[in-house]
Amino acid sequence: MWHTREAAEAFLELNTSTDGLTKAEAQERLLEFGYNELKKRKGRGVLSIFADQFKGLLIMVLIAATVISFVLGETTDGYIILIIIVINAFMGLAQEYKAEKAIERLQELASPVATVLRDKKIMDIPAKEVVCGDVIILESGDFVPADGRLFDISYLKVDEAPLTGESVPSTKVIEVLPDVMLADRENMVYMGTTVTDGRGKAVVTSTGMNTEMGKIAEIIQSMEREKTPLQEKLEDFSKVLTGGIAGFCVLIFVLGTVRGEPTFEMFLTAVSLAVAAIPEGLPAIVTIVLALGVQRMIKSNALMRRLKAVETLGSATIICSDKTGTITRNEMMVSRIFVNQTMYTVTGRGYSPTGSFYVGNRKKEVSSDESLLLVLKIGALCNDAQVHKEVAVGDPTEACLIVSAAKAGLQKEELEKRFERVIEIPFSSERKRMTTINKKNGGFTVYTKGAPDVVLDLCTHVLEGGKNSLLTEEKKQEILSVYNNMASKALRALAMAYKEIEEIPEKDGDIESDLIFVGIQGMRDDPRPEVKDAIKSCSEAGIKSMMITGDFKATAVAIAEEVGITGKAFTGEELDSMSDDELTRVVEDMGVVARVSPEHKTRIVTALKSKGHIVAMTGDGVNDAPSLKKADIGIAMGITGTDVAKEAADMVLTDDNFASIVKAVEEGRHIYDNIKKFIYFLLCCNVGEIFVLLFALLLGFSRPLIPIQILWINLVTDGFPALALGVDPEEEGIMKRSPRDPKESIFAEGRGRSVVEFGLVMSVLVLIGFHFFGGSTEHARTLAFSTLVFVQLAHTFNSRSEHKSIFDIGFFSNKYLVGAVLLSVGLQLSVVYTPVLQPLFGTVPLNIFDWGLILALSSLIIGGGELKKRIKS
Repeated sequence: MWHTREAAEAFLELNTSTDGLTKAEAQERLLEFGYNELKKRKGRGVLSIFADQFKGLLIMVLIAATVISFVLGETTDGYIILIIIVINAFMGLAQEYKAEKAIERLQELASPVATVLRDKKIMDIPAKEVVCGDVIILESGDFVPADGRLFDISYLKVDEAPLTGESVPSTKVIEVLPDVMLADRENMVYMGTTVTDGRGKAVVTSTGMNTEMGKIAEIIQSMEREKTPLQEKLEDFSKVLTGGIAGFCVLIFVLGTVRGEPTFEMFLTAVSLAVAAIPEGLPAIVTIVLALGVQRMIKSNALMRRLKAVETLGSATIICSDKTGTITRNEMMVSRIFVNQTMYTVTGRGYSPTGSFYVGNRKKEVSSDESLLLVLKIGALCNDAQVHKEVAVGDPTEACLIVSAAKAGLQKEELEKRFERVIEIPFSSERKRMTTINKKNGGFTVYTKGAPDVVLDLCTHVLEGGKNSLLTEEKKQEILSVYNNMASKALRALAMAYKEIEEIPEKDGDIESDLIFVGIQGMRDDPRPEVKDAIKSCSEAGIKSMMITGDFKATAVAIAEEVGITGKAFTGEELDSMSDDELTRVVEDMGVVARVSPEHKTRIVTALKSKGHIVAMTGDGVNDAPSLKKADIGIAMGITGTDVAKEAADMVLTDDNFASIVKAVEEGRHIYDNIKKFIYFLLCCNVGEIFVLLFALLLGFSRPLIPIQILWINLVTDGFPALALGVDPEEEGIMKRSPRDPKESIFAEGRGRSVVEFGLVMSVLVLIGFHFFGGSTEHARTLAFSTLVFVQLAHTFNSRSEHKSIFDIGFFSNKYLVGAVLLSVGLQLSVVYTPVLQPLFGTVPLNIFDWGLILALSSLIIGGGELKKRIKS
């Protein structure tokens, strides 16, 4: 709590002085406390990431099947499964290699060089050698190397946006402050922030991991990535699948042995059944479909950093968004000017000098109002910022005044040549104003800008209609009313005043007296124009938007109302007074939370997740990194976002456009829909294979399929169509649905029952061909083998929608599926008719009658699908 104590107390406790430390003292402290740097957590290497790809339960089952295949001498089966496992692992590795670098990026933010007082001399040292008790010297443009208590300043301003999220630099003081939020500790400076103006000295109070930046690093380090809903669903599915497989295998082995079948043959049959039940291609297809979704998202300006987080965005129920740079542009712009009892509206974008002036709906020529030209001129001349090619250097508040003047054709450089500055009385937090004296026609003009209430107290007259009128109390209250109205709309207002003098007064007090009030310029960081529609789209999709910002409550509420964010407004101080249980009770009612710290953001995300929400968190600053990592899906800004935020996030918006989130949500829902389609299809196929083997055994038939045929079906004829279902076109109305329940099972909405029903139908159709129309064992197996392939290929068209008829969707509307079916048909024909493959797959050629039977049986599965949809609707 250094901000609540006098600077003298800090020197005493840190055993130092305003002259700083000696080199010997600094070296001693460096040895005792270590370097001023952020500790690195050991990142995940390539081998570690690769090894993680083998940890899923489904992969474990596949590995077990591989081992069993090799033990039984089924080396071909074993190698095929092994290849699938390795391909899946390499695909996962390729997508996740760039993860876990947030702490390295944090370290890069630290200043490489620091200016300190050592042995009463000013010297530059490596920033990592700064220790507690050092006196650091700060000037405009410097990075702050450590946290410190200020004790000597001269109009010092520091850009703390990366840490606090505020777009306006913090004006520093040296006085003692009450216990306030981080963003309000104006007598402190913090590691990783930047000095924008003035100079100052501070005694270092914290270094390394003890700084505010270090605390954020520690929060990130302590967090573990939570599983995505898809990962949880697949793990649950794998457990059910494994239990079911084990049960069926044991049942078949026992039944066969009891009937007197050879033990080894029954064991081989049980293993064949296990191979049939395991969807070998599922992990690879999920990975491929997610990767293809990532490529589509890139085209929509959304770059996914974690593959399995793609579908999570589609299930998001709440988007927690930072204000500055995410909902707003992070560019101050003058949008209102009050002058000559008239309110002007100024159009434009950011720091672009293009814009117009309106009164109501009427465009006005600036030259027609001398008072307007004067208020713009004062804003440009009483100003220390610069704007070059739409890039601001200095205080953003001053930069936007330069831009508003440029929109009227008043260029700061030309004005400064015509009206040379001779004296400046800088802005300070105590004075709340800035004044310059400029030459004009052999005399001088005093220009003052500052807080309206302060400037009005210095004025005796007001410029109205080109004449100076006495500033009465009534007029003063009218002007203050305009100022308050601007403030209620999140505008930061600066009043402009002037007076002409023949000689420069000796006392500052005489300079800033008897001024003439001209007008007020109101500026703010405007919302992005597309944000309002994006938030509306989110609302229609059942997704709540919440603003969580370090800015002031009034500003945040005004912006929230403008873009359509609803809900109650809270502050960080109010959150501090709440227990976790109390926060959980009210968190769903929140619309705006202002003046927050990184810990507050993380608490909010945690509370929302405890209520069952899938939380997406957007942000761009260092202060957002912990909550980005804690959220189910962290979304960083690609242009204005810090590297720390990008590395902590799951997704990066390459255009910094909030509206791109809506496109990403839509794509996430589309991807999950398609994942459900191909999982449903694969399960129907695999259950059908199980029932074929099970019923054949129970009915006393010989085995209708051998292991290599089952693997061929699962990996080739099932695999390509399943992959094509993964890129099925998006269904209509996908963004009109409510977010799906994160706890919803893959088997929800009757899909589990449907899997069993179609599995039964497939097995019956296959066994009809096998038992009643088969000749020799090889012919019967080939007939069963081909019937199962074609029945499953026909079922892909049923799987495209749970509700809509394939005749409404169109058989050819998914060209990839048509191609996959034709490819699978060609591959199946090759194993039936290619002599070199026939011994390997145990096949014999089929005649025209056989193919007619196969096509007839296959068409029945489509008829069954259409009937089920008709009944369901």
